[in-house]
Order: sequence, then C-alpha cells, then structure tokens
Amino acid sequence: MKYVVVSGGVVSGLGKGVTASSIGLILKSCGFRVTAIKIDPYLNIDAGTMSPIEHGEVYVLDDGGEVDLDLGNYERFMDIKLTRENNITTGKVYKHVLEKERKGDYLGKTVQVVPHITDAIQEWIERAAKIPVDGQSGPADVCVIELGGTIGDIESMPFIEALGQFSYRVGSENFCLIHVSLVPVLNVVGEQKTKPTQHSVKDLRGLGLSPNILACRSTKPLEDNVKAKLSQFCQVQMENIVTLYDCPNIWHIPLLLKEQKAHEAILRVLNLTGIAKEPALEEWSLMAKMSDKLHVPVRIAVVGKYTELLDSYLSIHKALLHASVARRKKLVIDWISASDLEQGARKENPDAYKAAWKLLRGADGILVPGGFGNRGVQGKILAAKHARENKVPYLGICLGMQLAVVEYARNVLGLPDANSAELDPNTKNPCVIFMPEGSTTHMGGTMRLGSRRTYFQSKDSKAAKLYGNRSFVDERHRHRYEVNPAMVPRLESSGFTFPGKDETGLRMEIVELPNHPFYVGAQFHPEYKSRPGKPSPLFLGLIGAASGELDNVLQQICQEGGVVSPRPQSNGKLERVYWKGTPKKPVSVVYSVCDRVYS
Repeated sequence: MKYVVVSGGVVSGLGKGVTASSIGLILKSCGFRVTAIKIDPYLNIDAGTMSPIEHGEVYVLDDGGEVDLDLGNYERFMDIKLTRENNITTGKVYKHVLEKERKGDYLGKTVQVVPHITDAIQEWIERAAKIPVDGQSGPADVCVIELGGTIGDIESMPFIEALGQFSYRVGSENFCLIHVSLVPVLNVVGEQKTKPTQHSVKDLRGLGLSPNILACRSTKPLEDNVKAKLSQFCQVQMENIVTLYDCPNIWHIPLLLKEQKAHEAILRVLNLTGIAKEPALEEWSLMAKMSDKLHVPVRIAVVGKYTELLDSYLSIHKALLHASVARRKKLVIDWISASDLEQGARKENPDAYKAAWKLLRGADGILVPGGFGNRGVQGKILAAKHARENKVPYLGICLGMQLAVVEYARNVLGLPDANSAELDPNTKNPCVIFMPEGSTTHMGGTMRLGSRRTYFQSKDSKAAKLYGNRSFVDERHRHRYEVNPAMVPRLESSGFTFPGKDETGLRMEIVELPNHPFYVGAQFHPEYKSRPGKPSPLFLGLIGAASGELDNVLQQICQEGGVVSPRPQSNGKLERVYWKGTPKKPVSVVYSVCDRVYS
C-alpha cells in the first residue's frame, strides 16, 4: 500500500480537500485503485452533532456514517463509496483507546498519548486503507490521507507524531507528503511572498515531517524566481513545487496538477513510475471547459436556514451544478434565508423581506433542503405554497418534503393547525411524526441513517421515470421524523401522491403532485450520490423542469420503457444503451464524452 498525505499550513480554508480529491482522481486516471481517509482533529466522535453554520454540511455515507464534507469531495471526484472508518477523529481514537483501557487490554500499563494514541492512529489508518471502496475486492493501491487543520494547531499534534512514525514504519518509497501552503500577493508591491510558506515548512520539519511536494495556493502561477526561493529554503526540488492558482471552477484543479506534472512527482516518490499509465483525463477536461462556456441561465432559489455559510449546502450546490451542466445550462443559485420570507421579517427587516420575495418570485425553480428546529420553518412552508400555487418547479428534500406535506394539509385539506410533531408536539393534525425506532435521549448517530431502499409504487410518476422506471432505488437518509401514515389516505384522496415507499409500505419516501409541472419531495438526500457526469435524477428533473425541458429529459432517460445505461468505449466516447423488448435487446447510440449521461 502506498500513502499520500496532504497537510496544510499558514491558514485554514486553502483547499486541502479539493487538492486531496484531485490527487486521487489523477492517480485513478493513471490506472491505480485509490481510497481516501480524512483526519479531523476535533474531539467530536463524528460531524453529526455539529452546526452546519460552524463546520459546513454533515455528509452521510452509505453505511450511515455522518462525516466531514471533504469525504463528499473524495466521493464525487474519485467516484468511490467510503465508509465511516475513512473519517478519523480525535474523539473516535480516544474513545477506542479508553474502551481498551477499561477492558484491561493494556495490562496495567500507563496509557499515554505516545505510544498508545499514536499507535491507535496508525492502526486505524492501515485498517481503513484496506477497505474496498470502488466495488472491487481487495485493498486499493494508493490511499490519500488529508490531515485536517493547520500545521501548528495543538489538537493536530498526536496525528502529526503518528504520521511521522508511520512514514518511518512503511518506508520512504511508500509515503509521500504534499504540503498545501499560501503564497500571498501584497497589493501594495504586487510581489509573491514566500515567507509564510517557509515558516510553515519549518514548523512541519520541526515536528518530524518533511514535505516531498509543495502545492502553493496563489492568485496566479508562481514565478520561476519564487519557485527557486521556495526550493532553496524549503529543501524541495523545483519540479516538485506546483501552483494551485485561482480557477473558474474546481474541476480545473486536477488539470492544473497534471499540466504541472504533479502526478510524475508523486509517482517518483512512491516508485511507481514504471507501472503508471498516462493520466486519462480527456472526459474530465471536456466537462471542465464546457462548464466555463455555458451561458443560458437557469435560476434556482434555495430556501434554507443555514445560508450564512454556503458550505452548509455544499452537496446541494454540487448536485445542482452536475444537473445544470448535464442540461447545458449556466447555474445561478439565489440563496434565500427562509426567515426573510416570514411575516416577522416584513416588520423587523422590510428590505430583507422584499429582497427575499423578489428572488423567490424570479426563480425558475425552488429547492427547499433539510434542516432541524423551528427557525425558518414558516418561510419554507411559504416557499412550498408559492411553488405549488404558481406552478414553479419544486424539489423538497427531507424537511423540505415534510413541509410540503404540511403546507398541502393546511391549505388544500383545510387543516390550519396541521404541523410536524417536531415543530409542535401538541398539534391535533400531525402530518409528520417521530419515528418509533428513534432515540429521545441521545442525538449523535441515532437517526435513520445511510442507504435505504425505496420501492416505486407506480411507473407513471415523474420520479419513477427520472430513475429509469426501476422498481427500486437505494438512496441515503438522515432523519428522525417521517410522514404520518395515518394521514396518507386523506392526502392521496385529494390528489397528493406517494410514488415511493419503503419495504413496509408505511414509510413515505417520495411525494409528488401529478397535476404540477414538477412538484417532488424526497425523504432521502439524493444530493449525496450525485457525481460529475452522473447527476442525481431528481436534481436533473428539477433543472429540466426549471428550464422547460422536462419532457426532453424524460425522453432521453427512458425510451420504449427502457433504462439508460452509459458505458465507456475504446474510442474515447460513451455509448448510451437502450434496453427494450422481451427478451431485452440493446439498441446503441454513441455520443460525446462530455455527455456522460444525458445529451
């Protein structure tokens, strides 16, 4: 097993996650099987109980792991399925060691950070690196490890010590350290300054780790004299110094690394030069360049409660981007704070109220994502009402689906006190109730989490058609509340349909209004499985409906009742295969590489 470690210095937010993801993509394109690990130095067991405004979104894995959003970047770039073991936190490591101590596994020894915590970290890395994540059996060839935080942070020290020991243990030919640092440009003099990176590398070397490669973040490419200076003072070869300068979108980062031959530097360190293929990134390059040239806009209003930090909805943003690029549309997102749509804002902050409603009324489509708690709920209900009454394409996810049900019950069924038991435990008409298997005493890891199966009840619904008329789909969940089964007959009799349910038929997974251009809600989170070139079907439906092309989308996905199945061809193109007839026979249509799923 080969290990590539990505660390960061000077400041946080430099893009270590995107860098690690890009490195994984390049190595995968060289013919290697790749996995990834994220190390988070915080004391939380996982990200599940952390505020999205403070830490960004909680990303959910197939196995129900609630993890850091960077694992979403790994999955999207490398097209892999990670596990909760691939996210190491200080809390997890200390919990593991303390549980062993309580059992007496250390045989009376004094339990210390060194060697017990550092040994546990190294064992965890080796164990997680061997877990298959690409659908094949056996371990990967290369494991990319991102060390969260910034060099010098006190909470990172045990991990840095562990990685120093680990590099010695596995050998220099199996360990490559890439240090991401900042090379700022002072506007006064216009000169690229190397001193912050010099000090960062000095601190790193003082902790026992020496970088093999420097990845320098800057507004523009590094000048040759700047590279020479960094090489001299950081003791890194010039050819091993690359620039990650500002790009139109992050899909260009793997291409930047390839252009600067970063993969060759990594392969030299890991002694893989002789067996690696030339990176095959033609399809990725076409997709990145095409994204920059899109000019026909599609405007989506995202009505949320965590809009202060856009990373709170990172997977939502990426899924919308994947779908809009697939439909050749330039994505424009209007982020609307749900509270600004409410009557309270009309009195307290009339300017914000007017601005929010102007954006909502001008949107081609509306998306209401998940969330917890009462704040902003009435604004989300108003957004759902506006979409339903004005025939604006609507996608509600998790809470967004539940509130669509509440809005319908209030304004169509004539139940003004209809509500979710989460928001009003005393409501006489609970449309959404607490799940019986949920915990009322513990928050962390107690929701309905991970991949669950949804069975389609009919092939006539838009949702079923978007999924290719399959009998079921597996999507990721994260919720404690569900639509009240007792309310379903009354809702259905008034025209509200539930085309997707769980295996029992009692848990509503998808809601839909048939007489609406596109009004769909999902209890699951389809954004977590969206990939560049393989957009989530429900997001594709929203973008298609918002741009007036839903019929075209449905025709392209399903022809003669068949399922679209892309597969690679040796000529560098992809072939769309329509399966039809009994027995099913393939009818093929070849189309360009950047049309990976939809032309």
